[in-house]
Amino acid sequence: MKALTQWLLKYKVYLLGLVGPLGFWGAGLISLIDAASIPLPMELILAGYVWHDQRHFYIYTLMAAVGAAIGGLVPFLLGRAGGELFLLRRVDRKKYEQMLHRFEKQEFLAMLIPSLLPPPTPWKAFVFAAGVFEMPIWLFLVAVFLGRVIRFTIEALLVIRYGPQIVGTVMTVARQHTRGLLAVCALLVLALVVWMLRKNFNKRSPARA
Repeated sequence: MKALTQWLLKYKVYLLGLVGPLGFWGAGLISLIDAASIPLPMELILAGYVWHDQRHFYIYTLMAAVGAAIGGLVPFLLGRAGGELFLLRRVDRKKYEQMLHRFEKQEFLAMLIPSLLPPPTPWKAFVFAAGVFEMPIWLFLVAVFLGRVIRFTIEALLVIRYGPQIVGTVMTVARQHTRGLLAVCALLVLALVVWMLRKNFNKRSPARA
């Protein structure tokens, strides 16, 4: 286990040295790899890019968001290919049907909100579930891209205002309050669902005289 950890660390260092000088393209490629396979310190990498080229921060955030959306297709397609059997080994059919029904009702929000939250949000678990429940690929790409654009833009603006060290501070606080972070996520989903239901109800209600 220790040897594996050391190998992963060496791999990350090698990878960062390889794509780091690529600028905009490097941000997109690192984000793609982070979303598709081995997790990388994307927030810290993006902070470094933005700090050294503040005028073009929006290009880095857009490229990183594109990379995350494309890279996320790997766990998404894995979930679509055989994830149903994987889930059914862990939950019964009734529970599975309930999960499917809930996801189908608000699938865009179910993917958007985890995409805009920082680590340690279990993002790949949501991506895998989106594949299992056969979320349309185009909708998945839009949700991930939009969520990551919001998240990366906020992080970039914080870096420009307070310096790159702010990212480490935010990540530390997020790890120390994981339950609170997930609770906020649940409340946001609930609030958005209520807002959408009220909006649809008002549209269907007959106009008052």
